[in-house]
Amino acid sequence: MNTTFADHVIEFNKNLSYTGNLPEGFDVLNPYLDNPETMIAMQKFYHQYYDDTIRRKFIIGINPSRHGAGVTGVPFTDTKRLESICGIKMKSAHTHEVSSVFMYDMIEEYGGADLFYKDIYINSPFPLAIVRKTKNGWLNANYYDDKMLFEAVKDFMIESLKKHISLNIDISEVFILGKKNADFISKLNKEAKLFDTMTVLEHPRYIQQYKSKEKQLYIDKYILALKK
Repeated sequence: MNTTFADHVIEFNKNLSYTGNLPEGFDVLNPYLDNPETMIAMQKFYHQYYDDTIRRKFIIGINPSRHGAGVTGVPFTDTKRLESICGIKMKSAHTHEVSSVFMYDMIEEYGGADLFYKDIYINSPFPLAIVRKTKNGWLNANYYDDKMLFEAVKDFMIESLKKHISLNIDISEVFILGKKNADFISKLNKEAKLFDTMTVLEHPRYIQQYKSKEKQLYIDKYILALKK
């Protein structure tokens, strides 16, 4: 039996752990350890869409949010869309994530989830959720929000990207979500020589929050970039 793309991703996710240091006030959440149902949902998703050995294009996010992949184990996928579009129901959690709304509207116009996931793999250089302590409790954080945080997680991110590449990823052109994210991944790319070309697309959260009137424009931009 050939090892499929799905097998490799599931293995990667099962072995995910961050044991490095973090600056004070930050923490890392591992959804696979925190909720057994996340592991089940994630495996169902990858077996459903990635049970083959096809090479895929790579979309690179920032790091999972607590309400998206931080719960479902699937990037840019909240429990609503995991159930309504992918047919995978989670009983232990119900989440709505802004980025997931844009992503699945775009996926529908691309030709639907089956076609999209056959062509594309999405993940993040830091594949676990990062949270920051505030007066009002813990909030989502990005790996680049703090200089010390980035320095702490940089080597782990390079290792993670190398593991993603080994899944059977097309490195000739990768698609990076968010301009600030792209700046930092450029630094990693200079150091580790991971990808040939990096194409930057606006982050789904930014589009949904600030550019929702022009959403169609951004959907078209994504599809043009990904289908060429």
